[in-house]
Amino acid sequence: MLGMDLSGKTAVVTGGSKGIGRAIVARFAAAGARVVFTYAHAEPVDPIDGTVAVRADQEDLGNLDAIFERVGDGLDILVNNAAIAPQTPIAELTVAEIDRVFTVNFRFPLLAIQRAVPLLRDGGRIVNISTLNTVLSGPGLSLYCASKAALEQVTSVAAKELGPRGITVNTVSPGATDTDLLRGGNSAEALEEEARLTALGRLGAPDDIAAVVAFLVSADGGWVTGQNIRATGGLLL
Repeated sequence: MLGMDLSGKTAVVTGGSKGIGRAIVARFAAAGARVVFTYAHAEPVDPIDGTVAVRADQEDLGNLDAIFERVGDGLDILVNNAAIAPQTPIAELTVAEIDRVFTVNFRFPLLAIQRAVPLLRDGGRIVNISTLNTVLSGPGLSLYCASKAALEQVTSVAAKELGPRGITVNTVSPGATDTDLLRGGNSAEALEEEARLTALGRLGAPDDIAAVVAFLVSADGGWVTGQNIRATGGLLL
């Protein structure tokens, strides 16, 4: 898949400044795509040739305009990757936090798909990044799990609606992947235990997930749609 050719393709990747998103952006750009990617905060973003960085916090649905204004007259790939995962017990949830998480993790990606549809060329690709936590949940993750599960359902419906145009829509659900998001919410001991429980004996790397996404957006992935690929290294068997 390292020889994948995306020359002449335009891609949008949300949350593309670090972690899994950064690995996806780098892989697409290396394959020749023009990549528009988003980031949420004001910290510097290391440039990658062939990419355009757009500051667009997904808490504000108005930022959709800033993204798709940079796409131009045609789009080939949309990857909904950006998400937040606060760990709050159900007893402590507030309406404001429910609205915030569902806006970032569900409303914004859904509306990004809606905005992308008229721009997507026939044969285009949509990939939604979810999480293994929708089937292997944990305390405090009710909003994260619920919002990602909702996005998984959109994948199935969108695959049906867009299939006649040859557009594929899939979900990739990473397991324990070595990112700031994972390390920020887990102790070193918990990460060691997750690696031990994984069939391949280690945490995933962002490049592991990017490789799965790359397959789905490639010509070889054209017969796969409406699927949820659990890229976990065997954490759930």
